[in-house]
Amino acid sequence: MDPIVLAERPTALLIAIAVVAIAALLLLIIKAKMHAFFALIIVSVATALAAGIGVADTVDVIIGGFSKTVGTVALLVGFGAVLGRLVEVSGGAQVLADKMLDTFGERKAPLALGVASMFYAFPIFLDAGFIVMLPIIYTVARRLRGSFMLYVLPSIGAFLTMHALTPPHPGPTAAATVMGADVGVVTIVAILIAIPTFYLAGYRLSLIIARRYLDMPVPSLLGDPADVPAEQRPAFATVILTLLLPLVLICFNTVLSTMEAGGSISSDNILYELSRLVGTTSMALMLSALVAMLALFILPQRRQGRTIGDALSSLVDDALAPVCSIILITGAGGAFGAVLTTTGIGDIVAGGLDAIGLPVIVAAFLVATAFRIAQGSATVAATTAGSIMAPAVMAMDLNPVAIAAIVVAVGAGSIGFSHVNDSGFWLIGRFCGFDTATTLKTWSVVSTAIALVAFVCASLVYVVASAL
Repeated sequence: MDPIVLAERPTALLIAIAVVAIAALLLLIIKAKMHAFFALIIVSVATALAAGIGVADTVDVIIGGFSKTVGTVALLVGFGAVLGRLVEVSGGAQVLADKMLDTFGERKAPLALGVASMFYAFPIFLDAGFIVMLPIIYTVARRLRGSFMLYVLPSIGAFLTMHALTPPHPGPTAAATVMGADVGVVTIVAILIAIPTFYLAGYRLSLIIARRYLDMPVPSLLGDPADVPAEQRPAFATVILTLLLPLVLICFNTVLSTMEAGGSISSDNILYELSRLVGTTSMALMLSALVAMLALFILPQRRQGRTIGDALSSLVDDALAPVCSIILITGAGGAFGAVLTTTGIGDIVAGGLDAIGLPVIVAAFLVATAFRIAQGSATVAATTAGSIMAPAVMAMDLNPVAIAAIVVAVGAGSIGFSHVNDSGFWLIGRFCGFDTATTLKTWSVVSTAIALVAFVCASLVYVVASAL
């Protein structure tokens, strides 16, 4: 595609256009009750034209942003939804819920779900991991007959925290790479910061917010709840191994890729090539879904003397049908973000912040936040902010821990202040059954709190490390 030529627009006008576009989008969805998919596309077109993207280029920008987002999300959501549905209909979610509640007790169920989500979120993308965890959250909430918000928000907080701060997630990994940071040190510092961040902003704050939604029902997005007799449920070990398989495959890819980048193995090593095939998140989830079909559905059905027939195909259809709307809305959110990115609004704001002369860790956080607010993608925000701040960081002769703290600050800035231009805003909101206003009052508040707490913790680490 030919380079896109923007008509000249004053900086203040571009920022005003972005603000008006976001306000219009909220009004269309919340007040006018327009479907989010249509509202996002309409506002994207209007914003592109107002910001100076030519008539001939507007459709290309929107389709490009939509396609890129859907291309990333569709496989993750599709395979994740099938895996989650298999865990639920087989009784596996009931097995895990029973084990969790027996171990931690009913009062600690929200914390237990959050801690389990932190472990599951370490190597796996937020959207894919959360979708797989949803049947377990659904089952715990139904069994305890409490508000769904009480159990889902801590899990959301855990996935957000790990996605924002820790390698091998793409945002912090990219920021660490461009800043010349030691990824191993970044991982250790990020995990140490992630623990108090999750507890304060992801767990404690979630409990406070959940008190405002005491009657929120458990959604049935992945299908009607299953009530499998105890004798027909899979073994606990079978369920755990099925859910751990994608983590193992992704970690396999991460380790081999790290070894190849460090020169320990060559790029034509057979294990390295295999890891790149089976260890990407989408392929790991596909393989795990296939294993789940065999271990949780086909073999148990045959042991019980039942014919499978079209049952498995119908199960997959039931899992995929509800997520189609979510994928379209998520793609439309990506299109809106692409329009804002093309206008250069994020670059304008970030350039101004970088030139003010703030302390490097403060500037890194604010630059990432500016990109996050302007275009929505946490990965783009972290990568771009890392690139902008890299020359200043490399010129300061900082020790590895101090550099790692700056990387964590960039990751923190990239995850906060989520709103309507963030594809994750729509994906998580729809899977949780939240309307737009509720998503702003829950997901957006938790994401912002995580960003601020993580930044404060990273700043403390930076100050101590710089003094040594």
